[in-house]
Amino acid sequence: MRIVIAEDNVLLREGISLLVTDAGHEVVAAAADASGLLSAVAALAPDLAVVDVRMPPSFTDEGIRAATLIREQNPDVAVLVLSQYVEERYASDLIASGAGSFGYLLKDRVADVEDFLGALEEVAGGGTVLDPEVVSQILVRSRSQGGLADLTEREREVLEHMASGKSNSAIAQAMYLSAGAVEKHISSVFTKFGLSADTSENRRVLAVLRFLGV
Repeated sequence: MRIVIAEDNVLLREGISLLVTDAGHEVVAAAADASGLLSAVAALAPDLAVVDVRMPPSFTDEGIRAATLIREQNPDVAVLVLSQYVEERYASDLIASGAGSFGYLLKDRVADVEDFLGALEEVAGGGTVLDPEVVSQILVRSRSQGGLADLTEREREVLEHMASGKSNSAIAQAMYLSAGAVEKHISSVFTKFGLSADTSENRRVLAVLRFLGV
């Protein structure tokens, strides 16, 4: 896998570079700001961009804006965003910019090397990975707003796992359910959200977007 890393913290940037290199991947560029990131992606067409949310010069949303632009202009490039804190709005902005091949993780997750590398591969393979803390906060907000009122507790739990990027088999394992039971819960979620089988869009992605309030 060919990877571009955008992180202004030198130690973290070098640490991530070392981790992915040791795992057999290639770091084709390492940038300290959004401008360098966009230039590297345009010139090198990597498989994946790992992007810090807050970068110079203002340290506000330069990273997420660059990530969104990459997803619009370079849809073949997967994007994994790293954030110091849970920032729902940024996660929602990234999700709304396209379907699949993206992730949003807290920087603390980098320390869990196996899980972090797994997240990289999942995102690069077209999957979606959301930090459990992000999913948890969005779930609390959605419940308070009544957005999930029509779903059963089991259906909400299945949808929460879907939002974190888990496959049906992974959901079944996490919830101690059969694969068939998980499929029935997902089908019920689709029905309650009005997502028919003949829709031209990915129903799984649309359900997650509804869950996130995007």
